Amino acid sequence: MTGGVFEADKKQAEIAELKTRLAKEEVWSNHKLSAELNSALTSAEKELEDWLTFKSKLADLKSLVEIAEDEDDEGMLRELETEFNKLSSKLDELEIEMMFTGETDNNNAFLNIHPGAGGTESQDWAEMLLRMYQRWAEKHNFQVDIVNLEPGEVAGIKDAILFIKGHRAYGYLSAESGVHRLVRLSPFNANNKRQTSFCAVRVTPEVDDNIEIEIDEKDIRIDTFRASGAGGQHVNKTSSAVRITHLPTGIAVSCQNERSQFQNRDMAFRILRSRLYDFELAKKEEETAKSQKDRKAIEWGNQIRSYVFQPYTMAKDHRTNIEKGNINAVMDGEIDEFIIGYLKNKNSKVS
Repeated sequence: MTGGVFEADKKQAEIAELKTRLAKEEVWSNHKLSAELNSALTSAEKELEDWLTFKSKLADLKSLVEIAEDEDDEGMLRELETEFNKLSSKLDELEIEMMFTGETDNNNAFLNIHPGAGGTESQDWAEMLLRMYQRWAEKHNFQVDIVNLEPGEVAGIKDAILFIKGHRAYGYLSAESGVHRLVRLSPFNANNKRQTSFCAVRVTPEVDDNIEIEIDEKDIRIDTFRASGAGGQHVNKTSSAVRITHLPTGIAVSCQNERSQFQNRDMAFRILRSRLYDFELAKKEEETAKSQKDRKAIEWGNQIRSYVFQPYTMAKDHRTNIEKGNINAVMDGEIDEFIIGYLKNKNSKVS
């Protein structure tokens, strides 16, 4: 159980570095940077406290076990076994925290849902996934803003972008990028036949000013249009929606759910920075065989997870083979087992 205990030493070094940076005069002249460093320091100190508490409880438990064994006290050993199980669960939580070492793991996230071929059926599946991620975020006390939503003609959605705000939102949700497959009896089919639908989910981190992303004005095209769907009195009355296209990469992002064109433009630029960061990161990762495998997983026909409603109920993650039989719970946002399983699997390959 001592495998991750030395994380406390790393945290102490991290705290010392943060305090050194905060002591510099130029940092305090930059209010945003000082606030970010203070936030990071608070988080690191909390994590250190958790590790130190764990180490102390582990040492106490070891001493008590030795006493119980010396006295051959089976009742005490049974009680200590319960404490051991509690400490094991706590260690699992602490080791999950250790997995978030990426540059943007602590950041907010943009989550894009886009249906595949299949018309209304796939668009309805996209809306089901939208609800699932909203429920998941609520369970984690993350704030969720819908920054773009294009409704389908009959039902469902053609496209949606969620802005999920919270500590390590991207670190967790990065596990969800890929193709999600649905199998069910279609409510849109007159013969009630079983049908398979696909949706692509793409998760990118919100990029702060500490990460340099250059966007040349001559490389972008900005279009405005009237927003569609629900959104209050401004929707469909003014051209407040904004679409920004980055010409060199072909990346296009839209935002229409803010109240003004200026707000939509600002959010669209934030999404574009996120997508460009992800684009550049993917280019670097293409040099390794692992990244080639990961990129293949987001192409059509290479689903990361299947959700089956008929003829049986099951959700299965194809990367880890983790299965859950309660499909209704999964669609209500209970997907942590899939997320943590994937992150642990990915972390074990890296280490």
